[in-house]
Amino acid sequence: MADPDSVAALLDRAGELDAVVCCAASGALVRLDEGEDAEYLAGLEGKLLGHVRLVRQALPRLRDGGSITLTSGAFAEPTPGGTFAALVNAGLEAFVEAAAVEPLRGVRINAVSPGWVTETLEALSMDPSAGTPAREVARAYVAAVTGRDRGRVFRPGADGIR
Repeated sequence: MADPDSVAALLDRAGELDAVVCCAASGALVRLDEGEDAEYLAGLEGKLLGHVRLVRQALPRLRDGGSITLTSGAFAEPTPGGTFAALVNAGLEAFVEAAAVEPLRGVRINAVSPGWVTETLEALSMDPSAGTPAREVARAYVAAVTGRDRGRVFRPGADGIR
């Protein structure tokens, strides 16, 4: 996502599109009082600006009325080292909400904020009770792509998407 040329090359190979879904993310959990600016800038470039760049590059390749679904994220509770991730994800959600008022040939831009996925927590030998089952996360992506919403942040588990 941080390499605009690779994103453009992928979109060029894909041709005309009905929908684009991006689940890419990058960035480390780094405490606010630790780490280097370069670590924070890499997360900003890779996720927030990368998603914005993807939208801008995908728009001319999408059919009228198409769909773009991005992935933000959130921890169930504030997490040490998660301050910058919270900033990036809040920025991405604000971008999605603001893009909804742009005249984009009917193209809808939404986001899914899956939080922790139950199966991921299990694979990491962590308590899965704070997670959302993958099937609910998948349903949120389907709803974002096939529905009529624009500028919406889908929150599986919290939205009642089943």
